[in-house]
Amino acid sequence: MSLTGPQSKRKLRDGNEIPVIGFGTYEMEGKQAYTAVTWALEAGYRLIDSAEWYYNEQDCGRAILDFCAATGVPRSSIFYTTKLRNNSGYAATKVSIEKSIQACGLGYIDLYLLHSPIGGPKMRSESWRAVLEAKQEGIFRSVGVSNFGVRHLKEMIDAGVELPALNQVDLHPFMTRTDIVSLCKEYGIALEAWAPLARGYRFKHPSIVKLAKKYDKEPAQVLIRYSLQKGYIPIPKSHSKHRIESNLRVFDFELTEDEIEHLDSLNEDLVTDWDPTGSP
Repeated sequence: MSLTGPQSKRKLRDGNEIPVIGFGTYEMEGKQAYTAVTWALEAGYRLIDSAEWYYNEQDCGRAILDFCAATGVPRSSIFYTTKLRNNSGYAATKVSIEKSIQACGLGYIDLYLLHSPIGGPKMRSESWRAVLEAKQEGIFRSVGVSNFGVRHLKEMIDAGVELPALNQVDLHPFMTRTDIVSLCKEYGIALEAWAPLARGYRFKHPSIVKLAKKYDKEPAQVLIRYSLQKGYIPIPKSHSKHRIESNLRVFDFELTEDEIEHLDSLNEDLVTDWDPTGSP
């Protein structure tokens, strides 16, 4: 996988390609979401991550369409992700899918995820069936899951259903999730890191500070670079135009294998927001 810039891509197990880094929009709504996504697209991001639960699908979609109209960049160059809020069964999922496609206004969704495993095996299975149908209909290009633990992934493997192209989960040096990572790699399921910066909680950790000084980089840039070199797809978020741009300046340095190994050793199972990977 080439890491030459933010528009570099990697291939998913379904044959589609996804940018190696994206922009997250959690806790952004309205004008703030629209502006931040616009800044991200102008900076060079081509992967925008939204969700039904974020209440910003319309803002993200409008920002993408306006950016494309203003610059001539085709819609097909932007990789848009959104997520199903609740696993509430087949019919409810179909309704949510229709709402999401209408809200974003983009015509199709590049990647659609089950936001979590919450709801239990039956509801997960029914929701996934609805999602796979929408993929067959061309509404989604790729489909995946978020916050799925080993038991939830094995449930899908054992059921013999089409497996997710990607699992978006909380991944960083302080939450390495080696069991989930190992299983996903075994089955070719890409890993996307929804909190690659650990929400800033460990920016002052001595190991992060030391590497930042060595490479003349910000702590955030060190953490994003770690994620990239691990083969994850980081989706950092920020409301600040400066930080949105700064978080992309990670393609001009490389951590050594020993440094990656050391960062892996910092795991403390740090939960930065929520952790439904252990849900029944």
